[in-house]
Amino acid sequence: MDGIHDMGGMDGFGPIPIEQNEPVFHADWEGRLYAINSVTGAWGRWNIDAGRACMERLAPAVYLQSPYYHRWLYRMENLLVERDMVTRAELDTGKAAGAPVEPLATEEVFERLRASRSARVDDSVAPKFKVGDTVLVRNIHPKGHTRTPRYARGRRGVIDRDHGVFIFPDTHAEFKGEAPQHLYSVRFTARELWGPDAAESDTVYLDMWDDYLEAC
Repeated sequence: MDGIHDMGGMDGFGPIPIEQNEPVFHADWEGRLYAINSVTGAWGRWNIDAGRACMERLAPAVYLQSPYYHRWLYRMENLLVERDMVTRAELDTGKAAGAPVEPLATEEVFERLRASRSARVDDSVAPKFKVGDTVLVRNIHPKGHTRTPRYARGRRGVIDRDHGVFIFPDTHAEFKGEAPQHLYSVRFTARELWGPDAAESDTVYLDMWDDYLEAC
């Protein structure tokens, strides 16, 4: 998805402020929201890629003007409505309209979160590429979630490492299956990405799935 969230390589937004001794949460409601996110996530009604995709759909002005946990709040509201856990009217009024759902016990939430598995899978999938191969990043512009940054599309790199087989986020975000495939660390020269003004010695490493790459 070509949204405002994909800011890699963009400039003109000013310096990134660094807060010394920054607290984990700046307000109590942020901690509560983090807990709500954990509890609702334990229900298994969505996954991390679907959560990212939902945040990417925020309007650009809202995304840029919202602090970090405000984005979490807007995403949580939209996910709850999209997954039929609450209605928009219930969010607007703050009152439940239907019968209450039996809540998960605290320990059960922790057990489910501890049991949540990594995105790495054990499926035996043949790799399309090997270390040392030169590859071309496909110039894709999907309407849904993708982990391919805009600045790397259409650029050439070299496979530096094969991480193994992982869930493919593009299909996972839309509940269309895990489509397990190899994930690679791909090395790009800065000049390949940014042009001749970039430092000749600089390189960038990006993690990229099989479906993002083509052989050169």
